[in-house]
Amino acid sequence: MRIAITATLLAVAAPAWALSDAGVARDGERLAITWTAAGPVDVYASTEPDATVKAATLVSKGDADGRHELADAGVERRYFLLRDGRTGKTARVAERALPLTGGSNFRDIGGYPAAGGKTVRWGKIFRSSATPMLTDADVKQVQALGLSRAIDLRSSEERQLAPSRLPGVRSEAYEYSMMSMMAVNRDPAAMRNGGPLYRGMTIFLAPHLRMVFDNLLDRKGPVMYHCTAGQDRTGVATAMILTALGTPRAVILKDYHLTTKLLKPGMTMGKISPALAETNPVAKMFAAYQKDGTMGEKATPLYDPDGRAFLESAFDEIQKRYGSVEAFLDKEVGVSASDIATLRATYTE
Repeated sequence: MRIAITATLLAVAAPAWALSDAGVARDGERLAITWTAAGPVDVYASTEPDATVKAATLVSKGDADGRHELADAGVERRYFLLRDGRTGKTARVAERALPLTGGSNFRDIGGYPAAGGKTVRWGKIFRSSATPMLTDADVKQVQALGLSRAIDLRSSEERQLAPSRLPGVRSEAYEYSMMSMMAVNRDPAAMRNGGPLYRGMTIFLAPHLRMVFDNLLDRKGPVMYHCTAGQDRTGVATAMILTALGTPRAVILKDYHLTTKLLKPGMTMGKISPALAETNPVAKMFAAYQKDGTMGEKATPLYDPDGRAFLESAFDEIQKRYGSVEAFLDKEVGVSASDIATLRATYTE
């Protein structure tokens, strides 16, 4: 039985027509599609993220109350097209997070505003926590996404402590030690989570980001990337992708903080034994997180004591060193202006 989850979408930027504020929320086995419109709306559903109205199934015609509920379809993910009854204009929307019983923070980054008044395509780019505790039913849900690749941003030690459970999905990873990332700055504050860690971590992640962007540019199918919690390294990667697609900074930060609602820390790694913690420094670090509640039931908000999001320090460091995210991507990640044009053509609509 699935745990009741409500995952409200960030509002899609309203285009120059009447329909706006479209979203999908879950309550157990039911989905509610909501919107704001001046008139009636036709609601279509499809398991294909880029289906046209002709290829989708009409589930509600001339709906004027701004809400339509329907039962969950099971394994296959559904995408919805809302068509304004007066103008014929459409907006696409989907559930943000996958309702995984043994997974955490697995979500689609589609639907956000992008360059040129477009939106990021749904069903193409996914971010997640680690997946060692997925159930058989969870695995079927993930497999139904048709992922071409899963990029594992975790260290060699983390991958040994909590092997991914993504059968049938090709995985890529860059070999490095967790301790080398934690010690990337000499600032003692960089040895714990927060702005100082992010300032050094972002540059450290350049090879990993190259792997992510190379897979996106290959255009062989949907891509997923993750670290352990799906918040720090994954948050930086998402920020770089969305910036390249032209998503406003405020929206990027709002997506970043969704992790606090969607992360189930205890689902990201099995219990570490005291014996292993005595001999493995990375295991010792995660065992301490499990003991002090950091990897408990709830996620810790991603703010420094002064109220600034950790991720803002990453943007600050990039601005100081390179002048812009685009310059950083070009110089350190190998993503050119031409590549960004290709990404926008492929991943926005």
